[in-house]
Amino acid sequence: MVALVQGPTAVPASGIPNTCGKFSAQLLDGLAPHERDEILAAATKRQFAAKSVIAYQGDPADRLHLLMKGRAQLSYTTPKGKKIILLWHAPGQVLGGAALLSKPSHYLLSTEAVQACCTLVWDRATIHALARRHPRILENALLTASEYLTWYCAVHAALSTQSAQQRLSHLLVCLAQGIGREVRGGVELAVTNEELACAANITPFTASRLLGKWRRSGVITKRRGKILISSLERLAA
Repeated sequence: MVALVQGPTAVPASGIPNTCGKFSAQLLDGLAPHERDEILAAATKRQFAAKSVIAYQGDPADRLHLLMKGRAQLSYTTPKGKKIILLWHAPGQVLGGAALLSKPSHYLLSTEAVQACCTLVWDRATIHALARRHPRILENALLTASEYLTWYCAVHAALSTQSAQQRLSHLLVCLAQGIGREVRGGVELAVTNEELACAANITPFTASRLLGKWRRSGVITKRRGKILISSLERLAA
């Protein structure tokens, strides 16, 4: 099991945009500058190494994380131990939103750092006190929950109506737009065949076959642990 990385002693959030990179967070949308400052000042900074676990499925939802740098992956582990990858998160997105619920709850998913991550963290009591003073926090959290529901509906519909190739190509396009890194020659994704197969609900063999097909046609280039998409338009088509 991957160990939870505690990182250095938690430090105040002041100055974090300079150390963790620029970000835009839906959680803070619509708040006045002084309100944002108050909320950020109440957070602490955490660093997580790549492949470390930020939160475990089933643990008490006692921390709310705001991802500021890096990439994170959300997954669900079935009772039989199968890990199902559901979502990837980019800077500006919330991790552990269950901490905002009025009743104590548990994390529905595990969150893992795909790359080295920097997050802002509020404990449950702190974020609840802030939400009471600034109701816009809860409104923004509801918008995020609505986006998750929209995503779930789209995934469910895709499983019922789309072919394996359509699901994989759509997943790659969405990942490229959400967490891709623009490099010379296209958009680069740090993702493995196994992760793609799991997320698209296809077998690793089918994922490898389709990726090989797109590689031979020049749509993608495979690198170790990475995929370079040279044309999103061709892939989407």
